[in-house]
Amino acid sequence: MKHILTLLIFFAVESTFAQSSIPDFLIGTWKMENKEVYEHWDKLHENTLKGFSYNLKDGQMFISEYLEIRRDTNKIIYSATVLKQNSGKAVYFTLTKQDSIYTFENPNHDFPKKIVYQKLNDKEIYVQVSDGKQKNFAYKMLKQYQKEEKNDSTIVNPNYDKALAEKLGGDDYGMKSYFLVILKTGTNATTNKELISKSFRGHLDNINRLVEEGKLIVAGPLGENENNYRGIFILNNLKTIEEAKDLLQTDLAVKNGLLDYEIYNWYGSAALPEYIPFSEKITKIKP
Repeated sequence: MKHILTLLIFFAVESTFAQSSIPDFLIGTWKMENKEVYEHWDKLHENTLKGFSYNLKDGQMFISEYLEIRRDTNKIIYSATVLKQNSGKAVYFTLTKQDSIYTFENPNHDFPKKIVYQKLNDKEIYVQVSDGKQKNFAYKMLKQYQKEEKNDSTIVNPNYDKALAEKLGGDDYGMKSYFLVILKTGTNATTNKELISKSFRGHLDNINRLVEEGKLIVAGPLGENENNYRGIFILNNLKTIEEAKDLLQTDLAVKNGLLDYEIYNWYGSAALPEYIPFSEKITKIKP
């Protein structure tokens, strides 16, 4: 009888998880009450929501963390990857309660141990972040709605996502302007190994910093060639070529003359930065 009771409890738990659903009410953009802090969520497919948190400053978006809620076999997992924390690794929380209130918990994490999303109504959600005891904070988030243009005859693409296009800064063709930088061998022919090592370590660290700030979206070396071209950058969210040149001076290899560059205006897809969150998931070793 005891074994039968245990099995019944097991199947009841399994059934509860099977009936659990991902919180579709999160889809869209939410703004923290009285602060320029936002969360945006998209539904990739039936079992996965992808999101990110960001701040707005002077009209520019600064992403602070990447979020995901997904069904994993018989569990629903919430993950958060906070920039400049935990070596870029995600922290995972498991759904423990669900109704209009979704409670995700990780008792082994320092803080938070518990994240709660509560749907108040179609326009408001309530978020609680805590250690499960006394340390906690909570806030209300308000749904942000895009003004719809009625009978816009200029939209001929049935898959057009106006909110996404505006977020990425795309024009009517889904394109935007970037700066293409071609890195080449600099004029400093030093053989000082310490200077060279320090400069190129700074070069790599600067690349990571600019990616986190959303200012660099493509970087990589070129194969050997007769022009002494070494690699390329594609710079994002910069208004003038002077601003781009100033940014390149933060690269220690450029500053020390080991690398030089050519810079051009480049017109490309506004969706290009969207690959960056996925690059973290396929990188086993960081340079």
